[in-house]
Amino acid sequence: MSFSDLKKQSSLGSLTNKLVKEVEKMNNSGGSGADDRLWKPEMDKSGNGYAVIRFLPAPEGEDLPWVKLYSHAFQGPGGWYIENSLTTIGGKDPVGELNRELWNSGNESDKDVVRKQKRKLSFYANIYVVKDPANPQNEGGVFLYKFGKKIFDKIMDAMQPEFEDETPINPFDFWQGANFKLKLKKVAGYWNYDSSEFDRQAPLLDDDDALEALWKKQYSLSAFTAADQFKTYDELKKRLDYVLGSKSTRNVAQEETEYDNYAATEQKSVSEEDVMQKLEDSYKASKQVESTSTADDDDPMSYFSKLADS
Repeated sequence: MSFSDLKKQSSLGSLTNKLVKEVEKMNNSGGSGADDRLWKPEMDKSGNGYAVIRFLPAPEGEDLPWVKLYSHAFQGPGGWYIENSLTTIGGKDPVGELNRELWNSGNESDKDVVRKQKRKLSFYANIYVVKDPANPQNEGGVFLYKFGKKIFDKIMDAMQPEFEDETPINPFDFWQGANFKLKLKKVAGYWNYDSSEFDRQAPLLDDDDALEALWKKQYSLSAFTAADQFKTYDELKKRLDYVLGSKSTRNVAQEETEYDNYAATEQKSVSEEDVMQKLEDSYKASKQVESTSTADDDDPMSYFSKLADS
């Protein structure tokens, strides 16, 4: 799709409806080290954070302005298990199969294990940083932004408002979208985005040539779900057995169960940043991991760094 085609589809009835349908379809279907492409907000000394960003359209050659990724991050007797889940691309995943069996056992202790090992949902999108008081050098730049279900729900609320007197908008539109005021605070020890909101509709910039230049700077989102971002089922199963200290192969129930309903409706109550920070803190305090291990596949921090934000 060319830039001129993108502008033609700027009307609400085209791209927005397509995005809403994609979300409905999603709801009905079941690199290591710091990445300088990724932007994230920072808190000030008072424990609050504020920034203004603009969600950008789908990159050139791609259909959607976001990508969804499931992952697992937990610790067992054998170390850390931090891996992308094959359920992201519609495959079977050994952790999901194990969790289903544990949930169906009827034991509350097994359900507690499932809650610890459940998959985590993240989204990635391209953004333009309008205002970043903590790091003003980021202003005017194009970055990738990793966010969770809370912010994604706010995007969907903007496209599908609850009340008749509210005007739906496509937040990813250059011309008829709106800036997003990201308001961050700590609530009960966790990052909270409840006060974040979209501003009024307005073009991001008044110069189409400048907008096209930004569009061409965007990063691929489909790369996050490329085959090389996922290990095979057998590789994941081997790692899972090592982390859990189990070599046995479990029988897996194939039919839809109570666990499937739990996994589909579980709401993410804390941010991904908090989850990963708590995992890192837990790792540093843990005495369960052998410090003498030198193999990359057995190094818990090499696994942690794959998903941790910069």
